[in-house]
Amino acid sequence: MRAASSPAWVTAFLDHGADPEAGGDPGDAGWDGAVGFWAAVTGYARSVPRGATGQFATLVPPDGAAFLKVQRLDAGADRIHLDLHVADPRAAADHAVTLGATEVAADPDGYVVLRSPAGLVHCFVGHPGGSRPAPVVRDGGGTALVDQVCIDVPPASYDAECSFWAELTGWERRSSLVSTVFSSLLRPDGQPLRFLLQRLDRAEDPVGAHLDWATTDRAAETALHVALGATVESVHPVWTVLVDPAGRRYCLTDRDPATGLLPPPR
Repeated sequence: MRAASSPAWVTAFLDHGADPEAGGDPGDAGWDGAVGFWAAVTGYARSVPRGATGQFATLVPPDGAAFLKVQRLDAGADRIHLDLHVADPRAAADHAVTLGATEVAADPDGYVVLRSPAGLVHCFVGHPGGSRPAPVVRDGGGTALVDQVCIDVPPASYDAECSFWAELTGWERRSSLVSTVFSSLLRPDGQPLRFLLQRLDRAEDPVGAHLDWATTDRAAETALHVALGATVESVHPVWTVLVDPAGRRYCLTDRDPATGLLPPPR
């Protein structure tokens, strides 16, 4: 039996934090630059702003349904938060609380805001999903796609957080072939985003999340991102860590954009 909290679709929000140097204001220049960067690297169109202060926008792919959105926060730091699309947000939130989540707010429009056991913000919404967008084809013939959210978890909370997300989504948990600090949830067909959970090294590190790309040509993809304003932070055997113009980390990986899996060893 499918749990009330099992999502039919998942949307990742890139939340742009308030600018402390501007007295806590969101900082339009930083916001516009961040949104413009992600629109450029994904090849997605930026929607017309919406919300009372124009604080929301969607990155609209040329095909399939949108799964990346942006939000300008009134307070707080940059972050990633997740929207889980379900038939009944209230029932899903109640189930999440039984699994260890904490409810933060319930909006009259029907969505519910919660924190996971480790503290990651996520929402249940009633909006429908759609079809998964195809990878973007680059000029050199390579393909790329944002296809994964990695939840970064302090070591003391890691096992509980992995169990929470597996039970919440109903997706099968799998061990990583790359490192024991990772585990993943098997993405159902048609879903836009995989879930990866990473155990952080330091106990004092807060929970967070970042986005991962799958690409068939990591070197060329890295060069494109750098040309558009990203900075390379570190290079590893099967992934590269970059920082976007707003200071948000994300990764390019050697996984297949169609399947989300690493290619077999040569």
